[in-house]
Amino acid sequence: MAKIIVFDVFTQALEKFYRGEDDPMPYSYGDTMRVKEFRGSSRSNVLWTTNAAMESWNATRRTYGSPIPFRFAFKRIWEGGHGKQSQHYAGVSFDVGQALSQAQRNRIWNIANDLNVWSYVEPISMTPTWVHMDKRYGPPACSAGYPLLSIGSRGVYVLVLQDALNALGYNTKTLDGAFGTNTKNALLGYQRNNGLRVDGICGCTSWTKIVNEVVGIGKTPTVIDP
Repeated sequence: MAKIIVFDVFTQALEKFYRGEDDPMPYSYGDTMRVKEFRGSSRSNVLWTTNAAMESWNATRRTYGSPIPFRFAFKRIWEGGHGKQSQHYAGVSFDVGQALSQAQRNRIWNIANDLNVWSYVEPISMTPTWVHMDKRYGPPACSAGYPLLSIGSRGVYVLVLQDALNALGYNTKTLDGAFGTNTKNALLGYQRNNGLRVDGICGCTSWTKIVNEVVGIGKTPTVIDP
């Protein structure tokens, strides 16, 4: 049984669902995305995404009209498997179509690109054997990647930050997607110990340092699994 956190980008609410591996993902259209497909190769019992990402998926899947097989979707940042500041760690990125023909993938890519519901659809030349599409939230702190976070921020990127800080031994007390005092204190401690500006704001420099250190290190004893 997986605990699935869905961030509503319109109300800023964090919703929690409990689903089996063969159950449909919350907010998914029909039976077009099951929990085990969204999970990909992640072994975490806690997963997260946004309703906006799911609605982008729904529009793409309805337009395509046939099953779209998954290969990679969600990963927690310490599990690795993707690049630095990957949208997969935020649960808003899908790599699909690996089992399909090139013509089928091209059709999915054209649909995803033409619908204009995704933040980014990777060029076919960069993903010749799959289709990558993601639905980001907020302007990035660096030229690409995660948004600036501070007290009051909420959502999947706060979950990524909390998960990273906990894995590195800076205790946020919880994994709840809400940037409060405990998350700020954990970030201040990390900044202080790593020669960063100690302001409790996770901007480009802090994000870069944190993800470079945490991506793919594996589950540490300080990781929180609520």
